[in-house]
Amino acid sequence: MSGIYLYNTLTRHKEEFYPLNPPEVSFYVCGPTVYDYFHIGNARIFMIFDVIRRYLEYCGYKVTYVQNFTDVDDKVIKKAAELNLEVNELTEKFIDAYFADANLLKIKQASIHPKATEHINPIIELIQKLFEQDIAYISEDDILFDTQKVADYGKLSHQKKEDLLAGARVEVDENKRSPLDFVLWKAAKPGEPSWESPWGKGRPGWHIECSAMAMCYLGETIDIHAGGPDLIFPHHENEIAQSEGANNNKFVNYWLHAGYLNIEEEKMSKSLGNVLNIREILNKCNPLDLRFFMLSAHYRSPLNYSEELINSAAAGRERLQTLYDNIIGSLEHAEEFSYGTTEKELAEKLVKAREDFKMAMNDDFNTAEAVGVLFNLVREVNVYLSNKNLNMELLVSVKSFFREINDILDIIEIGESKELEERIKKAIEKREEARRQKDYATADLIRDELKAEGVILEDTPYGVRWKFSQSV
Repeated sequence: MSGIYLYNTLTRHKEEFYPLNPPEVSFYVCGPTVYDYFHIGNARIFMIFDVIRRYLEYCGYKVTYVQNFTDVDDKVIKKAAELNLEVNELTEKFIDAYFADANLLKIKQASIHPKATEHINPIIELIQKLFEQDIAYISEDDILFDTQKVADYGKLSHQKKEDLLAGARVEVDENKRSPLDFVLWKAAKPGEPSWESPWGKGRPGWHIECSAMAMCYLGETIDIHAGGPDLIFPHHENEIAQSEGANNNKFVNYWLHAGYLNIEEEKMSKSLGNVLNIREILNKCNPLDLRFFMLSAHYRSPLNYSEELINSAAAGRERLQTLYDNIIGSLEHAEEFSYGTTEKELAEKLVKAREDFKMAMNDDFNTAEAVGVLFNLVREVNVYLSNKNLNMELLVSVKSFFREINDILDIIEIGESKELEERIKKAIEKREEARRQKDYATADLIRDELKAEGVILEDTPYGVRWKFSQSV
């Protein structure tokens, strides 16, 4: 039993997480369409699912995390024409911008960042499968998906076809058998990017891109697929229909969707002119304050953005930052002595804090409660730091705890982290070389030296992993 429970959009229930091939976890997140800087709503999506990926890794899973770039669609083509750029010039510019801005927000790079334009062959092969299943048809020169051939179409959005048809904001198209049918392959138009296919030159539709890329790297059935709430219908609904229609297999076991992000209590939309791109926001606030703000709410809850709320979040995060800095400063004059009553009590609270943190994260990745656990500990540690005599071993444990949790949440600036991680990496490399030379004494010595610093090595079938000690 994993002990991790997550809310599955497909079933509308919290379910215990059981990956298909533990400890492997396959995880796909819909990435940006790269025709502009990503907006603050996107930032919430990319940030929270990166944290979920980190927590799964913390729990011992080996996560293959795929987040795509949609680098060809109508929006991309239109924007490139407006700027008088080649499509690839435009998309490369905004892919570079994505990585720059994501890095500022501490969003780790995915295991794989596939581009739609580099997966044309898998896309074509998937469409061919749909023809073989008699679920695709040719209309004029385009290839469409026949939603009427899918009995459970609408199961993710929990709507019947009749209701979807009644509420569909789809222009009447005489070439479609049903207004809900969607494009798999678009016939080439003058001046647009296109590729050869069995049906003539053209380009893929939006929905087919993600199905093909997900299956290309994660297989026909994947553990987790995630994205924003606006993608439930039609994008993810269509992904299910075409993927399961082609393979006769369940496409995704767990569907995760974040809540909406509003701007000053209003829904973010182009019509209201309140779409804020992340680059504009990062010019006004500390990226870690924005990250802390995002993680201070449950990922499925609606979240309201305002400068006032960001300033409030900044003050909260500063309490954590100040505490960590004070811990580092206190280590300089801490001493080695046996635990007294005060030390034992704080050590026990550290154990309880770790348990409470895991309990919060195991309950559908409740970062709001997880952050609350840290603040409960802030009070206790501040009281201890006011003592004249401070125990070196205990302070190292406290420091290690905050670093351990920060490896998941990444809301504290830890100045020495890069230097320390590089040193640990080099030590592991030396140990591996010693083991290859069968110099086990040196290998064990390196392990023991790292352990003395609170760094634990784990030899796994996938290589050496390290983490900060959880012992206090």
